[in-house]
Amino acid sequence: MNPKTDQAPAVDRDEELLERAAETATAMRMEVAKRIVGQREVIDEMLTALLANGHALLVGVPGLAKTLLVHTVAQALDLAFSRIQFTPDLMPTDITGTEVIEEDRTTGRRVFRFVKGPIFANIVLADEINRTPPKTQAALLEAMQERAVTAAGETYRLPPPFFVLATQNPIEQEGTYPLPEAQLDRFMLELPIHYPTREEEEEVAMRTTGEGEQEVRAVISAQELIELQGLVRRIPAPPSLVSFAVRMARATRPGEEAASVTSRYVAWGAGPRASQYLVLGAKARAASRGAALPSYDDVRSVAPAVLAHRLVLNFEAEADGRTTRDVIHELLEESRGWT
Repeated sequence: MNPKTDQAPAVDRDEELLERAAETATAMRMEVAKRIVGQREVIDEMLTALLANGHALLVGVPGLAKTLLVHTVAQALDLAFSRIQFTPDLMPTDITGTEVIEEDRTTGRRVFRFVKGPIFANIVLADEINRTPPKTQAALLEAMQERAVTAAGETYRLPPPFFVLATQNPIEQEGTYPLPEAQLDRFMLELPIHYPTREEEEEVAMRTTGEGEQEVRAVISAQELIELQGLVRRIPAPPSLVSFAVRMARATRPGEEAASVTSRYVAWGAGPRASQYLVLGAKARAASRGAALPSYDDVRSVAPAVLAHRLVLNFEAEADGRTTRDVIHELLEESRGWT
């Protein structure tokens, strides 16, 4: 057996997949732009989450097309889509499914059968996730981490690929419940949705008050997406880059390795999952542009979305009007002296 000849087909296949990843990223942007005006950075970060097989949380006030954005992304992917509207009266079984009693008409015997809930899809839109109590929010924990649902002692695997793309209203609004830290940590990225610029809003008004809308076509199948996710995992991360990502995550934790801004404003920093997502997100961003290796700038690019929802600020930060994004911005500036 010749190792060189055995490895050659695999290398050639990965080169093809890298080209396919870049083509898919470009096609996704074009298709989503048919419905969504602006939000280029958010779209790129959602693509990063999809390639890295991670979940994303979109945060913004009502009316900024968060739901339309997720629905449009789902249409651009040839995947099974499910929408769950989170309301105060939603129960965990409304998400995961429930057992029902069925009677065999021939024998008269009654048996329990599990009826799958809307969580059994490839892309699940958890709409306004923080408008339901924590008990119901917790129904997503196992699905997001283990990609499985356990009911009546039996575990049911969710169909790959599986993503939760959730929307959240600012917690200052009426009728919202803060997401527990354990729930937030399951999301790879937190993506803020901002108001459009004047030009973008004029374009939105023109599009939405005219006749019809453009059809969004699917640009990639489920199997192709799974292959690209495997490619992202195979992209090598230099030890120096991994060390940089770990240092950045550890710099958010109060203690000996804390950044100066952390020591002043942070009560609780990001855990080890942040280090993993910084590396994985950097790989996914590299793949989306057809690059064989991630860079330090790739790590810095995903850092705000990876770290923002994993930091808990102290009273001094609140008094000074600082947000987690402000803290991360200062951390990124400091990190430029590390390389």
